[in-house]
Amino acid sequence: MSSPAPHQKQRAGLLRAGALLRPLHARGGRIQPQTTAGVPGLLVTPTGADRQRVLIYFHGGGYAVGAPSLYTSMASRLAALTGARVLLPDYRLAPEHPFPAAIDDALAVYRAVLASGVPAAHIAFGGDSAGGGLSLACALAARDAGMPQPAAILTYSPWTDLTVSGDSFLGNAATELVLSPREAERFVRSYLGDGDRRNPLASPLFADLRGLPPLLIQAAASEILVDDSRRLADNARQAGVDTELQIWNGVWHVWQAMPVLVPEADAALASAAAFLRRAWHL
Repeated sequence: MSSPAPHQKQRAGLLRAGALLRPLHARGGRIQPQTTAGVPGLLVTPTGADRQRVLIYFHGGGYAVGAPSLYTSMASRLAALTGARVLLPDYRLAPEHPFPAAIDDALAVYRAVLASGVPAAHIAFGGDSAGGGLSLACALAARDAGMPQPAAILTYSPWTDLTVSGDSFLGNAATELVLSPREAERFVRSYLGDGDRRNPLASPLFADLRGLPPLLIQAAASEILVDDSRRLADNARQAGVDTELQIWNGVWHVWQAMPVLVPEADAALASAAAFLRRAWHL
């Protein structure tokens, strides 16, 4: 078996693939570079945007690959459905910038959005896979720093357990279409090195989740990370967090990134937008 591609090669390949999704952007609005607290990124602004509502969306990629440009189709549709701006930070990646660099960047972006005059009640966090874990870690770090919580957290197949102890991690290996247990292990090593895999800011599954805002989790029944979602939902509910778990059949890891082409992606995004609108009292 050949060795996994180096992270740099993976990053380049993903960017080429992401370019194919650009025709799927929602009509109207604009996408422009945006640097926030020194963190580069992209800002998606829908036509007639409500500038007092912002979704900060953290991309996936195992903390080592991925980029905001891969998510502009999905983000533009969430923006159109909610009227909110979507900020996509290009947080630092491992192994060049290991834990906790991504969390430091995420928290800095949140502080800056608050400082710009947008109240916490009008901000939501979102993310997929590792970005879903990062959205939870940012909320935990904000809570522990005495900062206000955002109005909601939206996660797609969040990677919440870097000990990779969920039954589905191996049990669904034969039905997983995107990830691999071997590759996930390499991402963990790149991000954490010899660090504690149960650190709550690396693995929010092991965190005290009390005080977090309403949480929506969407995951595919056949993916290796589905038990990360199930166990997170159980823990969040036990901590008193208003939690909605949606397990979808017939789809794959982060299918939401392919609107128009995949009807289930459009349906999932509509459900996510409805969740955000409720959280923002729209």
